[in-house]
Amino acid sequence: MCADTPDYKDTLTLPKTDFPMRAGLPKREPEWLDRWEKIGVYDRLREKEGRTPFILHDGPPYANGHLHIGHALNKTIKDMIVRSHQMMGHDSRYVPGWDCHGLPIEWKIEEKYREKGQDKDQVDVIDFRQECRRFAEGWIDIQRDEFKRLGITGNWADPYLTMDFHAERVIAEEFMKFLMSGTLYQGSKPVMWSPVEQTALAEAEVEYHDKESFTIWVKFAVATDGELQGAHVVIWTTTPWTIPSNKAVVYGEDISYGLYEVTDTPEECWANTGDRYLLADKLAADVFARARLDDGMWRRVRDVTSDELSGLSLKHPLAGAEGSGGEWDDLRDFRAADFVTDEEGTGFVHCAPSHGMEEFELYRDLGMLEQVITYNVMDDGSFREDLPFFGGKRILREKAKKGDWEGDANAAVISKLTEVGGLLARGKIKHSYPHSWRSKAPVIYRNTPQWFAAIDRPVGDGQDEHGRTIRERALKSINELVKFTPASGQNRLRSMMETRPDWVLSRQRAWGVPLTCFTKKGALPTDPDFLLRDPVVNARIVEAFEAEGADAWYKPDAKARFLGKNYDPEDWEQVFDILDVWFDSGSTHAFVLRDRADGTPDGIADVYLEGTDQHRGWFHSSLLQACGTKGRAPYRNVVTHGFTLDEKGNKMSKSLGNTIVPEEVVKQYGADILRLWVAQTDYMADQRIGPEILKGVADSYRRLRNTMRFMLGALAHFDESDRIQPAQMPELERWVLHRVAELDQVVRDGYARFDFQGVFQALFNFATVELSAFYFDIRKDALYCDGADSDRRKSALTVLDILFHRLTTWLAPVLVFTMEEVWLERFPGEGSSVHLVDFPDTPADWSDTDLAAKWADVRRVRRVVTAALEVQRREKVIGASLEAAPVVHVDAGTKAILDTVNFDDICITSGIRVTTDPSPAEAFRLPEVEGVGVVFEKAEGEKCQRCWKILPDVGRHAHDGVCGRCDAALG
Repeated sequence: MCADTPDYKDTLTLPKTDFPMRAGLPKREPEWLDRWEKIGVYDRLREKEGRTPFILHDGPPYANGHLHIGHALNKTIKDMIVRSHQMMGHDSRYVPGWDCHGLPIEWKIEEKYREKGQDKDQVDVIDFRQECRRFAEGWIDIQRDEFKRLGITGNWADPYLTMDFHAERVIAEEFMKFLMSGTLYQGSKPVMWSPVEQTALAEAEVEYHDKESFTIWVKFAVATDGELQGAHVVIWTTTPWTIPSNKAVVYGEDISYGLYEVTDTPEECWANTGDRYLLADKLAADVFARARLDDGMWRRVRDVTSDELSGLSLKHPLAGAEGSGGEWDDLRDFRAADFVTDEEGTGFVHCAPSHGMEEFELYRDLGMLEQVITYNVMDDGSFREDLPFFGGKRILREKAKKGDWEGDANAAVISKLTEVGGLLARGKIKHSYPHSWRSKAPVIYRNTPQWFAAIDRPVGDGQDEHGRTIRERALKSINELVKFTPASGQNRLRSMMETRPDWVLSRQRAWGVPLTCFTKKGALPTDPDFLLRDPVVNARIVEAFEAEGADAWYKPDAKARFLGKNYDPEDWEQVFDILDVWFDSGSTHAFVLRDRADGTPDGIADVYLEGTDQHRGWFHSSLLQACGTKGRAPYRNVVTHGFTLDEKGNKMSKSLGNTIVPEEVVKQYGADILRLWVAQTDYMADQRIGPEILKGVADSYRRLRNTMRFMLGALAHFDESDRIQPAQMPELERWVLHRVAELDQVVRDGYARFDFQGVFQALFNFATVELSAFYFDIRKDALYCDGADSDRRKSALTVLDILFHRLTTWLAPVLVFTMEEVWLERFPGEGSSVHLVDFPDTPADWSDTDLAAKWADVRRVRRVVTAALEVQRREKVIGASLEAAPVVHVDAGTKAILDTVNFDDICITSGIRVTTDPSPAEAFRLPEVEGVGVVFEKAEGEKCQRCWKILPDVGRHAHDGVCGRCDAALG
């Protein structure tokens, strides 16, 4: 520019905005939280009338610790569902809740007593329960603040708690429906038992970890007279502690068995030459190898048929042992069973029906339980004190020692078997084994009296449109009434429901809702009058619970108070087991969905969403509970997410130091970055997170923020009077509107299907590729340099306004803080919020597939031009694309298309020539774009000092140093 050339900068319409490039989210997000609370956003949304309710029912987290990354993932997905459905026109209500009863809290309170050397059982039960309540209340307040900090919307002022008095009343009331319908019964069967926590566990309370176990090959001598007398049936087990409870051995009728004889023995071997063993043929070689007998040291004598086996009886290996007191002298039962295989072990299975469900069911069906059930193992996993040789020995330690829970019971049993010559071999095996998810200690199967809900017994009179039994109703719900996302969840839950046993409802603890029932003294569980079924008694109980909570059950006068004058308290036992906490959370549909004003009239939620583990947890227990009380599933959609791993795909653990704590991410980046990570991931599978991944998320956020900032800067100059109707817009703007119409459908369909990754990916690509790198790049010139009355400029501003309203609302369910910031930059009113508006309706006539096809061709050619110019820029031939005026070689059809658009503007060059001449050899080409060649040429003329285009007419107008377009804009 010459010294006397005017500075035209002030004549440009440059972007104007205070929206900062740097977000500063950790500092600013709390300000928006305070603002939303002040203006009452959640309550104002509830005031919108005539909207269809949409209810996502919250699966309650447990109130006993700070949030982990799984909590953040879970609650953020829920929040996106709630917010997106609200903005699609629903009344999308969300009541957060907490699971408050149960062992983890009770365990914490017990620890306090143990530290003081006190016995929890000596503390008044109501005082103890009150301590548990206070503990839960403290964590609820902490977790509520942590959830709110993540931008989670909901009725935080009035959440649901399973320990609220009304909730405890309804849980008891729902239990009584099982009592009154005949599905409740007391039975004795093996259940998963935690010796450490001294209570039964549900399947959902168990997780599987690798465990090293003792494994032994035990000899049971044939006692029956005949050729096989003195031979030994060999069993294999990984639970030596169950041998003292052995009552039988079983075999498979279709398995090939043989009689084998030891012909030679090495040193240090428990077998003797001449010993004879009955083994499955398929497994014999492996068994002898375990016994250190090489090939050639044993031989197969002959076949042993199933008929021959059926006539045998066996001796327990401890039979006749000195000091045994005759404990094991009775002959052991020996019969066929269909669960025996020859895949591993010996082909024979030792049966301790008190500690194995298959064995229990076998002898139950035979009517022989009384003969085979033992009570050798106590609540703490120790053997009864009077059990010979093993009294007081423990299966597990009271506390783990360097991660090892192994007690002294297994070693004692193995030692005694060795002493009496009952072992053929021993070893160790590493296998997947059930552990309590709370204490992380192994569990055992143990026969104890428990309360069950029968899932194959008719419910009441069995008259229900969805089925007669709980199982039938559950399967119908799964197959016909519920949609699963992902679809694989249906098969997962169905397979569990098809094979699950009766529901163990009772727990031997103190903190929870008791099983509010009475049993008749002296009656057997099978007697018709064993359980008291009286609606008047039930009504007294629930009335007391409503006023006083479940503590009412534990007051000294409770039995007489509830039984009333019609029953003598001396004739009845009050049950003090508490309900499985999964029954608590499974009942939430009743006291949240059904009973609350912000619930739903039919007590059915539109969505339940949790992790995949909840197919055997909350989804499962809610289905069982609701099918037992209302006949069908309490949900219409079940959505599941995977687990969160570190960047390398490893499970997170404190010991590995690879955990990501939500609070730390929020402090460093802000909650919106964490929410954006959720939106970018395929949450239905396992996800990964870590420092490098979060850096990438932050970069995506920065690019998106720049897109929004560009719009805000340009729209500072937009006035409603500038609005141009689509029919009068240039094709480029109408192409953008077409893409908006397409995206509107993508966004609505995606949010309706809970596909946040799909929605965000579509919006991110649109914002950063189609807008920032294409449309905005092209229209900067018109926005900055065109005159105020330019229809092209007004069209661009109109489109930017349309884009603003859609992008801010479409992205608001994900980036709740940032889109609020963007919105308030334009609409800063006191009660203004992007979260108070809906997605704008998009006219159907914006869609123009013919125009879209044409502009796909335009953009295809533009890609080649842009790439060709980038080569020149890298080689320092030019500094900017406006210095170029390339020649573009295309076919006639493409030329006809390009001749109808300002292709030089589209390519951001000062000039361009499109020709059908054959491309010269030196032309630039892209392999993936056929039929396009670009020959670089520099633009001719002078540089316009206002728009920077290089044109021949610069300097020939009234205003110095400008082109004709700029001269006209200057007036």
